[in-house]
Amino acid sequence: MTNLRFLTSGESHGRALTGIIEGIPSGLPLSSADIDRELRRRQGGYGRGGRMKIETDHAQIISGVRLGKTIGSPISLMIENKDWENWQDVMSPEAGPQRSATGDKRLEPVTRPRPGHADLAGAIKFDHRDVRNILERSSARETAMRVGLGAVAKKLLSEFGILIGSHVIQIGSHKADIYGMARGDLAEIFEKAEGSPVRCADGGASKKMTKIIDRAVREGDSLGGVFEVFATGVPVGLGSHIQWDLKLDGMLTQAVMSIQAIKGVEIGLGFKMAGDFGSHVMDEIFYGGSEIKSTGMKFYRKTNNAGGIEGGMSNGMPIIIRAAMKPIPTLRRPLMSVDIRTKKAFGAAYERSDVCAVPAAAVVAEAMTALVLADAFLRKFGGDSVKEVRRNYRSYVSYVKGF
Repeated sequence: MTNLRFLTSGESHGRALTGIIEGIPSGLPLSSADIDRELRRRQGGYGRGGRMKIETDHAQIISGVRLGKTIGSPISLMIENKDWENWQDVMSPEAGPQRSATGDKRLEPVTRPRPGHADLAGAIKFDHRDVRNILERSSARETAMRVGLGAVAKKLLSEFGILIGSHVIQIGSHKADIYGMARGDLAEIFEKAEGSPVRCADGGASKKMTKIIDRAVREGDSLGGVFEVFATGVPVGLGSHIQWDLKLDGMLTQAVMSIQAIKGVEIGLGFKMAGDFGSHVMDEIFYGGSEIKSTGMKFYRKTNNAGGIEGGMSNGMPIIIRAAMKPIPTLRRPLMSVDIRTKKAFGAAYERSDVCAVPAAAVVAEAMTALVLADAFLRKFGGDSVKEVRRNYRSYVSYVKGF
């Protein structure tokens, strides 16, 4: 990312999460309510753990916004951790009391790394004998701030008719009939998904997904799944074929893969393309239809197997990203591990966790998609104010319409 830069900081049980995003032009209407709306979506979903009963995330805008509009300077956000009051001694940045003085077992070092987590690799890399120094930052709690910063990017993109949404297509072994849906009406699929406890637009599959989550709860297990993110209204030409690190699909897949527990990402048909003939999967090009008003495109395709990206550039069709999330590795029925101090075998440590977080991960992926697309959008139509970006964009739309 070259036009937008962002960073997050904070630990799962620390005082707060903080984030900074730089590069948002001035004049963009923005409020805490815009951000909190997305934070609530991340906290929902069937299968979430006890943490969601404690936290009601609220974003405080610390800088970069005045009187309801961005002013062009870096925007900083803070999301307080409500559980901090119960963890002040454990997570204090200052030298604190020993366990013997307080009786708090949480002051003891965590020495049993959990399979599937960052615990062991992180402890070795950073030379820690207390795994809490790793698990606090590697926790998916960090994604709350990503969603907060992504909400800012979403607000910018919405000014230009770009809509980003998602829906769950698989949890465990249960899959939605996505090809039986009206694939062209992504907004309708999104609306149906928002009304589902697992964010699945297929009502029958949604019920089966909740039942298998209930089974995982009873058995002390966890579940993963697959979700789809889409972006509509994206103009042709975002990204570039010129260099490897400017390719839009490369930037998007890296961003989505960076989300905790994501193990696979594909664009459009993805891996299915590998098992078919080229004549079956390429999207034929047509011309002369009614242009898409937001982008000016008169070229169109009847299929979108490429997922809206060809040669590392957006082609005017909806961008489709699909990601696979592994089951959450923190289990109530612990798997075997080895104590990093005694080297003896033990059941891995358990930290309060979700049973299934696929619906929430999809919302996080929306945020990461928005951040990448906003960066690519500003690279193409850059300006210091929203008005300047809009002038540049309108000029390009007019050009595309006449191409």
